[in-house]
Amino acid sequence: MTQRQRWTEASLPRLRGKTAVVTGANTGLGFQTARLLATHGAAVVLACRNPAKAATAAGQLRRLAPGAQVQTLELDLAALDSVRAAAQWLRAGYPRLDLLINNAGGVNPRFRRSADGFETTLATNHLGPFAFTGLVLDRLLAAPAARIVTVSSVGHRRGAIHLDDLNFDRGYRYQHAYFQSKLANLMFTFELQRRLAAAGAAAIAVAAHPGNARTDFGRDLPAVARAVLSPRLRALTFWLLQPPEIAALAIARAAADPAVRGGDYYGPGGFQEWTGYPDRAQPSARARDQDVQLQLWQRSEQLTGVSYDLAPARAA
Repeated sequence: MTQRQRWTEASLPRLRGKTAVVTGANTGLGFQTARLLATHGAAVVLACRNPAKAATAAGQLRRLAPGAQVQTLELDLAALDSVRAAAQWLRAGYPRLDLLINNAGGVNPRFRRSADGFETTLATNHLGPFAFTGLVLDRLLAAPAARIVTVSSVGHRRGAIHLDDLNFDRGYRYQHAYFQSKLANLMFTFELQRRLAAAGAAAIAVAAHPGNARTDFGRDLPAVARAVLSPRLRALTFWLLQPPEIAALAIARAAADPAVRGGDYYGPGGFQEWTGYPDRAQPSARARDQDVQLQLWQRSEQLTGVSYDLAPARAA
């Protein structure tokens, strides 16, 4: 990208009158995304696992964006009971939602099962967002032109969907679990967009990734990974990692740039999409496999018990 073409915070249009739900919004990329949306006029719901941290983040946002409408919502994506309760709360309070930012994610260095019996990285990064989106879909469809933005990772290129062992019951490696979940995020986006288009819906599904961001995301990773991500090594890793304020721009662009179309994917425009201002990103060929997209969708419906009410549009 040239300097003139950079999509920066100043490029974000006014969002007054729009309501956005941002998952994992109490810190890091989620907080920065919520900040960008709130300071440009959107009413923002911070959907977070920890209510106390969400309240602190909401206070910070109100100071940064005086007059902004900011609410908090307890949401643990690794627990379907919490997902259903959060969706019910939203449905009771909001007749429509303009933006859903599926940002929250995690990775577990050791194998763990969620309350529903799923491997927790899969539960948090894919199954939870899949269920949550489906449960509030009618509120998104009620908006004039809603967007569902799901945050993937450049690491999706190293992922594979293990349809016969999604939960890694036959052996767990946290890198493989994380890369699978980030590939699933893209496949979910592409399959959802296809279904929205077939139904003639005004809503669109898009994806984004932050590149390599300097956040506390890796706080539970092994020591070597934590060292690389540490701010103390910023002088050595400046070319590899970028601040969350810049990394979040790809998510904000996917959410608000008028030029975005359904199925688009945005990420940093620099070397290997690691850093830089947002531009169109390139999904892997594996992410475009429609057969696996469909099979993953069907498995996700079976595991979560959530089906999407999207009937194909009738011909005139």
